[in-house]
Amino acid sequence: MADSQRISAAEGSRLAENKPVLQARDWTMSGHARLFAKPTYEGLKGVEPFLKRLIPVLIVAFLVVVACARFLNMMDGRERLYHAAEETTALTLMAVASTLTQDSTLFENSRRWDTEVRINRVLGALQGDSGRYVVVTDGSGRIFAATAGGSRLVGMALDDLLADWSPLRQFGDRAGVREIIFAGEAVLASMVNLTDNGGSILVLTPITDMLEAWRQTVSVNTTLFIATAAILLVILYAYFSQAGRARESDEIYMESHRRVEMALSRGHCGLWDWDMARGRLYWSRSMYELLGLAPRDSVISFGEASALIHPEDGNLYEIAQQVARGDLKQVDHLFRMRHAQGHYVWMRARAQVVDPSATQTHLIGIAMDVSEQYRLQQRTAEADQRLFDAIESTSEAFVLWDRHDRLVLWNKHYQSIHGLADEALSPGALRSHVEASATRPVIERRLATPFAKGNAQTFEVQLGDGRWLQINERMTRDGGQVSVGTDITQLKRNQERLRDSEKRLMATIGDLSMSQAELNRKATELSALNRDYQLEKERAQAANLAKSEFLANMSHELRTPLNAIIGFSEILQTRMFGPLGSEKYEEYSDDIHDSGIHLLGVINDILDMSKIEAGKMQLDTEEVDLAPLIEETLRLISPNAEKKHILVEQRISSGLSMIADRRAMKQILLNLLSNAVKFTGDEGRIYVRARKTSTAVTLTIEDTGIGIPKAALKKIGQPFEQVQNQFSKSKGGSGLGLAISRSLTELHNGAMKVRSIEGVGTIVSVRIPLHSGEPQLIAAE
Repeated sequence: MADSQRISAAEGSRLAENKPVLQARDWTMSGHARLFAKPTYEGLKGVEPFLKRLIPVLIVAFLVVVACARFLNMMDGRERLYHAAEETTALTLMAVASTLTQDSTLFENSRRWDTEVRINRVLGALQGDSGRYVVVTDGSGRIFAATAGGSRLVGMALDDLLADWSPLRQFGDRAGVREIIFAGEAVLASMVNLTDNGGSILVLTPITDMLEAWRQTVSVNTTLFIATAAILLVILYAYFSQAGRARESDEIYMESHRRVEMALSRGHCGLWDWDMARGRLYWSRSMYELLGLAPRDSVISFGEASALIHPEDGNLYEIAQQVARGDLKQVDHLFRMRHAQGHYVWMRARAQVVDPSATQTHLIGIAMDVSEQYRLQQRTAEADQRLFDAIESTSEAFVLWDRHDRLVLWNKHYQSIHGLADEALSPGALRSHVEASATRPVIERRLATPFAKGNAQTFEVQLGDGRWLQINERMTRDGGQVSVGTDITQLKRNQERLRDSEKRLMATIGDLSMSQAELNRKATELSALNRDYQLEKERAQAANLAKSEFLANMSHELRTPLNAIIGFSEILQTRMFGPLGSEKYEEYSDDIHDSGIHLLGVINDILDMSKIEAGKMQLDTEEVDLAPLIEETLRLISPNAEKKHILVEQRISSGLSMIADRRAMKQILLNLLSNAVKFTGDEGRIYVRARKTSTAVTLTIEDTGIGIPKAALKKIGQPFEQVQNQFSKSKGGSGLGLAISRSLTELHNGAMKVRSIEGVGTIVSVRIPLHSGEPQLIAAE
């Protein structure tokens, strides 16, 4: 066949390229079967990778051997050339020395030309010049004659060219031929010293000129070696390239084979090739996997395949006879085959005769595992039966119509409710005929279905026996209609009872409305009482404001008499008009003065607090440096602190300038420091700290006094509030110091915080913004 011929041609071409080929499974296997056969690598399977790795090693080894051989050959040639140059140099020296020593006058400067002529004659008689030249020195050690190669040296002293310690100078011809540097050039030199006249003969062979021919030989050999290596490397590259393409072709073939096998395996299919003339079948690997059998390369016999088929599903002999008679051109058969684990697998085989006109019948096809589809069909049938049983057992009346209004499915409740005879119900019956045979309802009402969009409708009907039905009709996807009737008789009765309950509820709502009206009247009366309360509250606030304004206005009337009392007591104390007659007068005058001072302080506090509450306290702001005010205040309270031996420590930062009322800030400082001295015991401590940030100035006054109980901290800072204990009662005071300080701080948009532990001490912190118009975010505690 054409396919078989093409495959055979491909196999032949691959054999020609030394590539692994597919081994024929069997001489009876067709080309279609061989297409899916697994390739086997016979003898070359294990040898080929070794040969591929060995070839580059052999080529490299060959190049190394050739390179070593050529290198040794060239080095041996150089060595022979070197020894020949040494022998020639020594021979030349002997020949020139024997010629020149026959006439001692030849070593004189006047005989230079004769000397050079004789030397050239000797050199001409010798072969292999290689750039050799001869120099001759006189008795003074100066070169006076030389051949053409050393003419530039004539007139130079031998000492400048060859050191005295040189073996040639010391031993002459006994030193032999030596490699030296003469006149800046590497040469082979041989020298003889004449004892008669003190002259010397020196034969020089330049090494560079001597090795020039050898270098040319090296260059030619190197070029030939590189060319040979390049040709071998190109051959090696071509070999690997060809081998790579062959490997890629094999990989492509194996990948195609793997994909076909994978496709067959994933699709639960198997390929089979039936040679009916010989009674043999070829199965693909996936065919064996479907039956749980171990894959094999050989064909399976007709008897083996027939034994796997279930006896109830026919046999292969009948199919073979029909195909042989020509009754069947295509095979499509459903049967069961035994799995290796013992159970049967449902298979569907499809095949076709390859060439009906051929003398030998040949079938090729696939077999699919349809067990899952077969089980699915069974489950579908069972599901249909369960659905029918469920519809039949439901309490609703169910009926299904197709898109042509023909009866499809119904249950017995539909038949009994509508009083239909058995002959009126049959699949395919027209809806109009069925409804004409049914009993008509007494009442029929259509209900609204806002979300149905025309695909559904609902009815309520009352039957002749008094029962109510709610019928819901909806469209199916294929254009049919399904109708479900539900018995709502009990629901209707409940609706009647609900209507009665609604009437009773409306009566109750009327009673509640009357009660609500009564409650509204009571609420109006409470609103009137609330307005009266607000009026009385406003009157009380006005009276309190009038009191504060009165106290503010009495500032002059109260302060003037007290100032007079204090002034006259001071006159008595200072004895301005002479001494007093008795000590009692002095005691009384002191009491009058102290009482006046105390009373003035109390009245000043009361009046200042009244001004603040009345809103008459005005701040006269200016730029104030707090550091001098602190120093001034400390001087005022220092006498009282010294009396009690209280140590005052201060930590005042520089640059405490701010916008504030100078008098108010001084009063804050004086009140806080006076309280600290007043409530700190003997030998106590007071710490005064002040610092400035980017937005505010913070003042902290800490003492080791009696402290404040935790329950009384909330009262601190309220007008006329004092913490009453055994110590504070003896100190007196109006209780307005902290309240005035807090109020003045708040007038500066600042904040004051008081922290205290009873028996340990108190810390008062005051934070004033740099500009009084900037409110603080931290409220006072």
